[in-house]
Amino acid sequence: MTRIRILLFAITVVVVFALGTLIFLYAKGYRLDGDTKKFSPNGLLVIKSVPDGAQVFINGDLKTATNSTIPLVPDTYDVSVRKEGYLPWRKRLIIEKEVVTEASAHLFKSALSLSAVTYSGVETIIPSYDLSKISYLVSERSAGEENQGLWLIENANLPLGFSRDPRRITDGNLAGSTWVWSPDGRQILLTNLQGSYLFDTGTFTPQSQKVNVTAQKEEILENWEEEENKRITDQMKKLPEELRNIINTKTHAISFSPDEEMIVYTASSSATIKENLIKPLPGSSTQKERRDIEPEKTYVYDLKEDKNYLIDEGDGELIIEGGYLNKAVRRISWYPSSRHLILAEEGKITIIDHDGTNRQTVYSGSYQSPHAYPTLSLDRLIILTNLGANNSPPNIYSLSLK
Repeated sequence: MTRIRILLFAITVVVVFALGTLIFLYAKGYRLDGDTKKFSPNGLLVIKSVPDGAQVFINGDLKTATNSTIPLVPDTYDVSVRKEGYLPWRKRLIIEKEVVTEASAHLFKSALSLSAVTYSGVETIIPSYDLSKISYLVSERSAGEENQGLWLIENANLPLGFSRDPRRITDGNLAGSTWVWSPDGRQILLTNLQGSYLFDTGTFTPQSQKVNVTAQKEEILENWEEEENKRITDQMKKLPEELRNIINTKTHAISFSPDEEMIVYTASSSATIKENLIKPLPGSSTQKERRDIEPEKTYVYDLKEDKNYLIDEGDGELIIEGGYLNKAVRRISWYPSSRHLILAEEGKITIIDHDGTNRQTVYSGSYQSPHAYPTLSLDRLIILTNLGANNSPPNIYSLSLK
């Protein structure tokens, strides 16, 4: 009887060990080869989509739906994600044995809709640093006296019961005025021929109550610059020291993604980013990167994966969000996913994956480039357009994406 118990125990141990080994190998991507009848090492592709329920094609063949794990023999594959009514997502992926490769496809509508946000005509538009608000000027030239002044739009999806309608910060004919935002978005400093005026963006200040702060203007701007520089310095501490030195000395425009895990920058001179500044992660992106940076080209550095990608070749002046437009007609800003960028240029708006691939033109047509701005949600952009009516002043429109 004792021998039988020992035998059963040994068999149980062997079975448990065998099953555990099979489960372990399966989790690492091993699958039974139908030809050789042996377990061969595969890689795993985990693919998701927003919205979900899209079709996944591997080398042109339909394989499954998104939010799936697909075992693949180590190789290079052309992967596309498609859903009716949306632009297709495409990327070339390298699958390595025993490595899990993750891909997330953000899909955008193929037929977008525009809805007017303003109706009185807009002369100038300037977003806050964090893009949570957009300010714009309505002048007597574009509207009647009852609508002229400086207005503001809350650039977020507010809770039910709160209004997203534009609201006026101050009234009066402000044609020709310029203004800047405070770093926290709570104040605007407006300047015109009559003087400089500080406005609280949370309240309405009539022209009769505005206070001329010309004498304090330089001090206000210096304090704001100091505050903004401190914010950027705190963000820069996350970068490897060598990259931080390159960003400080070899670039002239930078912007961190909303989650601060990536940075987009335009190089001002040549430099080389050394390999392995950060310990490599298993399953990190296999997309082509550029460690040698060149002047006037724009790149994205991924802090988690130590990857540096070319985003823009520098074909015409490019403004990175936060910079003043001047006469530039091209602008790049972060999409709120923190994994995409919005490139606004003459005649079209493109959303680009952070690694420079999968460039999707989400809007093609008449608008005042580069006035296309992200919102704090994933479902829309804000653009400035007169819809091709050249004799009419432009207005602000909401462009649906999802």
